[in-house]
Amino acid sequence: RSTLFPYTTLFRSVKLTEKFFVRKSVGLSLLFCLALWVSSAWGSDEDILRKWKRTDSFNEKSELQTVAIEVTYYSAEYVEALVRSEAEKNLWTKDEMENYKYTLLKSLNLHDSIAFHIDFNVTGVPMHPQPFDRHLTLFVGKQRYNPSDYDKRFNFKISGQRDGMVFFPRYDPKTGKDILEGVKDIRLVLNGAISQATAARGDIRWVWDLSKDNPEALGTGKAMDRLELDRLIKRMEKLNQERQELQTKIDALDRELDEVRSRVDELQTR
Repeated sequence: RSTLFPYTTLFRSVKLTEKFFVRKSVGLSLLFCLALWVSSAWGSDEDILRKWKRTDSFNEKSELQTVAIEVTYYSAEYVEALVRSEAEKNLWTKDEMENYKYTLLKSLNLHDSIAFHIDFNVTGVPMHPQPFDRHLTLFVGKQRYNPSDYDKRFNFKISGQRDGMVFFPRYDPKTGKDILEGVKDIRLVLNGAISQATAARGDIRWVWDLSKDNPEALGTGKAMDRLELDRLIKRMEKLNQERQELQTKIDALDRELDEVRSRVDELQTR
């Protein structure tokens, strides 16, 4: 669908509206104001998507290697804007949009992970980033965390464009608390030694202001209900497994108690 479609429709509507005004200038003023309003509304989701992206480009001093990097943090606001944007571009129904949202959220696993998308574009001498996970660190307050999972293609030589996901644990392994709770910002740090182009620059830091995010932006709906159902089923399976393990221990204790009682009875009858 052409991006000019809403503007063309708007202009036709305003032309008809102008007939109700005595002066043409009034109609033109209305046209201008409405055009600005549509333009602002049209670009709002794109503005949100850009807000959570970080881009940098680095050159090796002899120009043998250039590395362009784009990093996206999957905030709640970003995910919601992405779903709306894709739905609008593809003219999805509400059910189709909810299905896409469910699939996206399930793949991101935001309830257990902190998700980033990283896109490298390397020209000239290839980049050798392996082991990739040792080059990335997430700082939340004073605490530092290593990736819990990542696209293993990052461990191979990179020449040209390559992108993939990187995940960090959402819960502290020692305390079990959500590490983002009450935090103002997060910093993702990439070791400058990952490539020739970034070596002279040193470590690269990207900062996201979490106060600008709204975790409630994901809202409710079929997608969220399906995710909650998935979590509850998973929790039930875990509880049933724990229950079975405990039952096995109880059964073993009962057998031992029976053996002890039997021996006590035997000794008392002598």
